[in-house]
Amino acid sequence: MTAQSWRLCDRILQFQTKWFTLIGEHLQPADGTVLEYWRIEKADSVIIIPIQNQQLILPSSTYRPGLGKTTLDFPGGRCPKSQPLEQAAVSILKRELGIAAATISQLTLLNQTGWAVNSSFSNQKLYGFVAQLQPDVVIPMKHVGVTYAATAKGIQLLLNEISCLQCRLVLRERQAR
Repeated sequence: MTAQSWRLCDRILQFQTKWFTLIGEHLQPADGTVLEYWRIEKADSVIIIPIQNQQLILPSSTYRPGLGKTTLDFPGGRCPKSQPLEQAAVSILKRELGIAAATISQLTLLNQTGWAVNSSFSNQKLYGFVAQLQPDVVIPMKHVGVTYAATAKGIQLLLNEISCLQCRLVLRERQAR
C-alpha cells in the first residue's frame, strides 16, 4: 500500500506547543476501514559527545519525568527549524557544559541524514555530533557529571551505565568510526 492509497478522513485533535504538536486523525487505507492514528510532530534533536584529552565528558545527571528518575546522558536537546544543526550543538554545549564556542576545536556531524526516532509516532529526527574540546579548556565542575576514557574499555563501561537509547546510538555510531 502506498501513501497515496491512504485518505485522511478527519482530524480528531490538534494540540500545539512551542516544541511539539499532538495530532489525532482518522485515516482510511484502500480497503475502506477507518483507523485512528496519533502522532507527534517534534523539532529535531541533537546529541553531542564532548571529548577532551581522550575523555568522554557527560554533564550532571538530569531528571527525566517520563522515567521518574535522574539519568546519565550526553549533552542534547531540540533544534528549532530556523537554527542550523551546528549552531544548536554549540548552544547545547554552552548550556549544559558552560563552554564557549571558541573552546570547540572540531565539531563533526556523525549523520548527514537524521535518524528517525520513532517514525510510527513522530516525525522527529536525531542528529549526532562529536565535539573535540581544546585540551586546556577548563569546564566548570558544576557542569561535569562524570568522565570516561574514550577507549574501547571506557566506552563499554559507559554503555553499561547509560540508559538513553538515543545517547547509546550516537555513542555506537562514534565507536564504529
